[in-house]
Amino acid sequence: MAMQTVVREGKLSPAGRVTFLSRTETIAAAHRLNSKSLSDAENKKLFGKCNQSHGHNYTVMVTVRGEINPISGMFMNISTLQEHMQEAIMKPLDHKNLDQDVAYFADVVSTTENLAVYIWETLQKRLPAGCLHKVKVYESDRNFIVYKGG
Repeated sequence: MAMQTVVREGKLSPAGRVTFLSRTETIAAAHRLNSKSLSDAENKKLFGKCNQSHGHNYTVMVTVRGEINPISGMFMNISTLQEHMQEAIMKPLDHKNLDQDVAYFADVVSTTENLAVYIWETLQKRLPAGCLHKVKVYESDRNFIVYKGG
């Protein structure tokens, strides 16, 4: 995508420039890492203590991208992104047991990787085409997953 700069009355305009907007939300959710394809012993060996029910306070960072609108000076109002995140992340996931309350995880292991994919797929349905850039899910201060679609 070519960048363009518009000159109006001798001044540069941000029209056509691409920016990235990020917002975070925190969700509290319980889960148990357990694969239906494995035996109980294999699950315990693979997932260790995470094979027991436990919870996390996940921090979810969503990044969208788009060209700056020369009239509004932004490509998306932050409150619009907040509304999409509320519907796609907070309502279906916050204070839920992922394995029991979210249909997606009935046959998908509720790893942080798969949580990031779920959030991507859910948000992508709500946002303008091609605008979702990245979903980052922190399971803890030290552990996180980045998903960029695909």
